[in-house]
Amino acid sequence: MTIGRKIANWAGLAVAATIILIFALPSYRQGEASIAGKTAEDFTLNIAGKPTRLSDLRGKVVVLNFWASWCPPCVEETPALNHLEKYIASRNALVLGISIDDDHSAYEKFLQDQKVGFTTFSDPAMKKIENNYGTTMIPETYIIDRRGKIARKVIGPQQWDSPEMLAYFDALLGQS
Repeated sequence: MTIGRKIANWAGLAVAATIILIFALPSYRQGEASIAGKTAEDFTLNIAGKPTRLSDLRGKVVVLNFWASWCPPCVEETPALNHLEKYIASRNALVLGISIDDDHSAYEKFLQDQKVGFTTFSDPAMKKIENNYGTTMIPETYIIDRRGKIARKVIGPQQWDSPEMLAYFDALLGQS
């Protein structure tokens, strides 16, 4: 093998390793800067039996979390979402869970078993909303600021009540 061919092989490996590293970095998976600042996709849902649009929640910070009852990481992060809801509720913010369950009884059982304390909505038609948001896996969460803009996209389960996350929400909730 010639020296030029060896250099080309090593360069190819270096490029591949760099791409893998970029995709593996938490900042890539947890920030997704490409959608930050975009207006959140509007949709209709029922909250407490009343038809509501996401845009009706402008003025509030919304933690929009897509989940399913059959998803172990969703179960894992539910207690932290409950704590986050309690932490932010008094400051004009809410956690809004969107279940993508097809089985309504499984959804109801999940709410009861996990003692879900945040607003949730389930409708098999929500898959369209999930697709419109570009959700590729669950849990997946979009943090929407008071102006209806996406501040951050978070892929995978999080410890929503960790000191770092609470500091993030304190900063976001302090903005007008």
